[in-house]
Amino acid sequence: MFGKIIYISDNEAHVEIPENAPLVTNLMNLHVVFEDEKKKILGEVDDVSADIIKIKFLGEIENNRFVGGVIRKPSLASKIRVITKEEVSLIVGENKPGSMLLGYSPLYDNYPIYVDINDLFGNHMAIMGNTGSGKSCGVARLLQNVFTNSSFLPYKSNFLIFDAYGEYHNAFKNIHDINPNLNFKFYSTNENDESAGGERLRIPLWLLTIDDIALLLQASEHSQLPIIERMIKLTNIFAESSEQANKYKNHLIAKAIMTILYTNQTSSSKRNDIFSILATCSTPQFNLEAPVQGIGYTRKFRECFTIDTAGNFTESILVTEYISSFIDDAMDTYEPHEKHYFTLVDMEKALNFTLISEGLLRNDKSYGDAITLKVRLHSLVISEYARFFEYPQFCTLEQYIIGLVAKGNTKAQIINFNLEDIDDTLAKVIVKIYTRMLFEFTKGLKVRASIPFHIFLEEAHRYVQNDSDKYLIGYNIFERVAKEGRKYGLVFNLISQRPVEISETVISQCIDFLIFKMNHPRDLDYIKKMIPNISAEIVEKQKSLQPGTCMAFGKAFKVPMIVKMEMPNPEPSSSSCNVVACWGAPKKNN
Repeated sequence: MFGKIIYISDNEAHVEIPENAPLVTNLMNLHVVFEDEKKKILGEVDDVSADIIKIKFLGEIENNRFVGGVIRKPSLASKIRVITKEEVSLIVGENKPGSMLLGYSPLYDNYPIYVDINDLFGNHMAIMGNTGSGKSCGVARLLQNVFTNSSFLPYKSNFLIFDAYGEYHNAFKNIHDINPNLNFKFYSTNENDESAGGERLRIPLWLLTIDDIALLLQASEHSQLPIIERMIKLTNIFAESSEQANKYKNHLIAKAIMTILYTNQTSSSKRNDIFSILATCSTPQFNLEAPVQGIGYTRKFRECFTIDTAGNFTESILVTEYISSFIDDAMDTYEPHEKHYFTLVDMEKALNFTLISEGLLRNDKSYGDAITLKVRLHSLVISEYARFFEYPQFCTLEQYIIGLVAKGNTKAQIINFNLEDIDDTLAKVIVKIYTRMLFEFTKGLKVRASIPFHIFLEEAHRYVQNDSDKYLIGYNIFERVAKEGRKYGLVFNLISQRPVEISETVISQCIDFLIFKMNHPRDLDYIKKMIPNISAEIVEKQKSLQPGTCMAFGKAFKVPMIVKMEMPNPEPSSSSCNVVACWGAPKKNN
């Protein structure tokens, strides 16, 4: 089959095809061994012409193990032969503790391909391919193989799938049947979907940071961040009921009212602003019906703002003395001691207090930024999306994460978030919020990476983009996790049909790749530029792949290889529409 070697370079060898020599029909991509007395070099058939076979070097077989990369080259006198079945196992992996079945090699009679679980799931991974190429089925099969592996029970695993179309519920809903210790949990954005047996998606507002709120309200200017920070602080303080907190509220209200009293507004405008403040925050000392004691008489607080014929408040001296008595400059440094339960309505009241009390709506420079936040928050409060932030009771971050993966008295290993009933803008923010909370949770563990979380992002190009986050808040949470999350046990698995739309930083941090068939030239060019260690040969190979077959390469694979994935059982709900069945039964021929 193989003649003598006529040319050797750093990367490949050219081998003659002897006259009348029978050729193996599936010679392309076949692995061969260059062998002499001192070494065995593994190569892969890369190109075949009428009289020359080009073979690319992959690595060296030494002491019955494969080492990627070639320092020593074969000699011109080396013998060339097809790889043996025993040697195939050196490059496709073995069924041993800590490994799992990935798929089968179509080049070697469906020889099983095993991967080291730590290598595959200990690093960020990207799964790419056109619509209909088998991505969803491949992901479902990948995770089904994890849980059907007879060598171990991944009871403590945490796979969080952010599902753009609600596809994966069908693939994992019966995982409990594999082993009673395994569970699937389903969160839905569809309030009326009772058939899935899932829970409604709810996020505690008090666990959101300033950065989260900025993204939720689509803030675009740095000047809006201090407003949000002040709003969150006041929301927490207004939710407190301690004596010190009430003293601080009185101090805030008093300062705000005094500021309004000394503005150039008309008395009626001042009264409107003061009453608006009391509508957003009130105390026993500051509310419209609170008694204000004068010398020998008492007035209700509202009566102090009656306007006389000259346009002045009738009780300006009394009310000024009363308000001033609650101002304590030492309270300016007061901070809430802990987080408290609050709602979107509470947050809106705190924002309104902030805007009125600090005169932001009367300041030409800040008016636009302030009113934008006010309008967007109010739009959220009255929208159907407000329900996603109606959490029933107070909890800490740790309690929320624990509850997220809890299934009754045990735990769920796969948690599926169905995001198909919300728009991309909110879906992206929700995914960012969960990613940030998981990052904070894993960073806070006493033992680093002791509780790993694997985030699977379906349609990742919708979320992991080159957003303006870095301009606004100084970082993008996806890029931060891509660069730092792995060491804390937070790992990304990106699933996408348009890699060109994904953040370059995140793609560059992926270590393992499963590339299903892709044809779009922009995506192919992007893959070649952004993915480390990809070759032109890999790009060309994936163009001719069948559905359900992928090019696999990265740390988990000794050499790039073609992997045929089994169809998942059960399958995800990702198949195309059955047009014939929907249109009606075909007519019978007479």
